Amino acid sequence: MERTLIIIKPDGVRRKLVDKIVQRYERAGLKVITLKKMKATPQLLKKHYSAHVGKEFYKALEKFMSSEVVAFVLEGNNAVKQARAITGATDPSKAERGTVRGDFGIDSAEKADKEKRAIENLVHASGTKEEAEKEIGLWFPGLKK
Repeated sequence: MERTLIIIKPDGVRRKLVDKIVQRYERAGLKVITLKKMKATPQLLKKHYSAHVGKEFYKALEKFMSSEVVAFVLEGNNAVKQARAITGATDPSKAERGTVRGDFGIDSAEKADKEKRAIENLVHASGTKEEAEKEIGLWFPGLKK
């Protein structure tokens, strides 16, 4: 069994897509271990997005992600790979139909770049097992393995 972190970003929360998004992962056989609605602190976001802190787009990303989010941990066989497939391509305008971003996304990287803001792509999904372990530890520090 493997675990991964999913964060429904502020655009997904604002558009009231939380239940629909969570159901996508559950229908694929992934189990929600824990879930919480919260406002991410700048300190948490700096740790989570540590690879991006010095980049030009980081301030806009931090501002965007500082609104209410829903973070949850999924468990299942190949959870990281499965969750990434369900989530879809980072740019919603290029994501395949049948994925969260392909079906619910309404933004594009090109539009976000032009407007100098973070892309509204609904969901963060851990990219690797190692990343998932690190991120779960950040967002759910008391969670037992």
